[in-house]
Amino acid sequence: MKILIAEDDELMLRTLEFRLKKDGNDILIARDGQEAIAMIDEHLPDLVITDIMMPYSSGMEIVGYIRQKYQNKIKVIILSGMGQENVILEAFRMGADDYITKPFSPNELSVRVNRFLKRA
Repeated sequence: MKILIAEDDELMLRTLEFRLKKDGNDILIARDGQEAIAMIDEHLPDLVITDIMMPYSSGMEIVGYIRQKYQNKIKVIILSGMGQENVILEAFRMGADDYITKPFSPNELSVRVNRFLKRA
């Protein structure tokens, strides 16, 4: 599976990249929202994993962009340290396919990503 990780925290980014590569996925990396949107258009990943709070464009804006331009062709998992119910519900209203609250286990992320792979 081709996965784009949009994350501005370098340690989190490297952790996600390591785990998902270990599972056999092709990984693309974006360190801010603008870079993520450009990479989505250029590479058409199967899945985007994005933090909510990022420079230039937020994770919510990325979800909105994907749903507007690509409908449901690209799956989206939101990662966030914000676990408030209203933020989670807004992410799902915008079209996120899943939401994971930080901190989380890399194994949990792997299971959730593999769930999308099985549906593809």
